[in-house]
Amino acid sequence: MSKPSVAEVRAGGQPAGIKERVNEEHWAGRLYMRDISPYLSTLFVRLRVPPNPITYLMMVFGVLAGVVVAFGGLWSAILAAVMVQIYLLLDCSDGEVARYTGRTSVAGIYLDRIGHYVSEVALLVGLGIRAQGEFEAGGWVVLGMAAALGVVLIKAETDNVVVARAKAGLPEKITEEAMRPKSSGLSLARRLASALKVHRLIQAVELSLIVVVAAVADLFLGDLLATRILVVACAAVAVLMSFAHFVSVLASRRLE
Repeated sequence: MSKPSVAEVRAGGQPAGIKERVNEEHWAGRLYMRDISPYLSTLFVRLRVPPNPITYLMMVFGVLAGVVVAFGGLWSAILAAVMVQIYLLLDCSDGEVARYTGRTSVAGIYLDRIGHYVSEVALLVGLGIRAQGEFEAGGWVVLGMAAALGVVLIKAETDNVVVARAKAGLPEKITEEAMRPKSSGLSLARRLASALKVHRLIQAVELSLIVVVAAVADLFLGDLLATRILVVACAAVAVLMSFAHFVSVLASRRLE
């Protein structure tokens, strides 16, 4: 196991169906990152690096992306986007190493979830500071924090479904049918929201790329208008989606 090939790590670390996992696999993972990650995972396996330190490294890059983006300017936006790509790469790699080496654990799942929380929060808070234009408290920082709070609530609402089911002695797996709201109107709204994919605006990978686009626009406009519009949009989407997701959970059979 000390000198496995990339093909061996790919086979052991990426079991059949991993790219098709609903609500678990990011589109960027399916599109390109799962093709790249086995090369890094193989290096980690050969160096005997356990999965959890890889997850900690993922957190570091996710938080650093938020710190870097706060400084403003085009190059900080580009660097932050690169860091988010490394964050995604490590997010793929830690699980692959865990599965290949047989070192999957509850602690690893917990760390991975926390890593997603802190990274997306850091990016949104950093975006708010960027929109403020200086490192001091202000309305744009508050909006960035509001967006971050909305993201945390959405993740907490999702995770607490699993917690509630476990406490009630129900199985963790939830069918697609159970996830649909009982009301036909709410079910239609859920499908519409899923089709529009507005929630992706507040996800780290998509947001980091949009920040670059906003930075280019700011450069041409000579102000922070594009970035500030983005912060408003993120806050609006985060607050709306946190409320809509809460209603969707209660209106479905996920808690039955």
